[in-house]
Amino acid sequence: FRLWWIPPGEASGGGGYVRYPNADLLDILALESDRAAALVVGEDLGTVEAGVREELAERRILAYRVLWFEDDAPPAWPTLSMAAVSTHDLPTVAGLWSGTDRTEQQRYGVDSGAEAMQEMRSRLGALPGDAGDDAAIEAAYTRLAGAPSALRTITLEDAVGERARPNLPGVTSRPNWSLPLRVALEELPAEPGPGRLAALMRSADPEGPTER
Repeated sequence: FRLWWIPPGEASGGGGYVRYPNADLLDILALESDRAAALVVGEDLGTVEAGVREELAERRILAYRVLWFEDDAPPAWPTLSMAAVSTHDLPTVAGLWSGTDRTEQQRYGVDSGAEAMQEMRSRLGALPGDAGDDAAIEAAYTRLAGAPSALRTITLEDAVGERARPNLPGVTSRPNWSLPLRVALEELPAEPGPGRLAALMRSADPEGPTER
């Protein structure tokens, strides 16, 4: 495997790939995960070297499947994966659907473009143009519920209808990682969103995923 290392003071293009002993590290990871009775998820998003995903699968490390990225529909995703609608670096459902996420991108000069945002919106399926945030969130997680993945995740931001994502990459003037949820953690049990999405996940696959 390889990592992209950037020397201090250099721009991102001034780095280089550095190899590391992946077999040894994966052996240690397997031992420690067995001791902890823990699942391990391999973040195989973006630029991934050929053969990495195959080796992770051989080690029974879960792949990472994100609705905003995948061309294949969720039912085609592997069971040996963790399924999610978005990540901390990508729009929340409400932010994407309402357009506020792109507005914020433009404000900070990191606009990903109308085409990219529309491509993500298309992953929600057929929704009327006047649908609200809640309908868009339910549509996204209805699609995610169709994945046979060993793990299906719900982000807190989507569960409470947040429009702002936790992190906007490439921006230092925004309070990344410091945006509070509109709901205190102690108040989550009284919120309808988390329970509604959890019930949707359970009802789609009450007996759990099958091997794939």
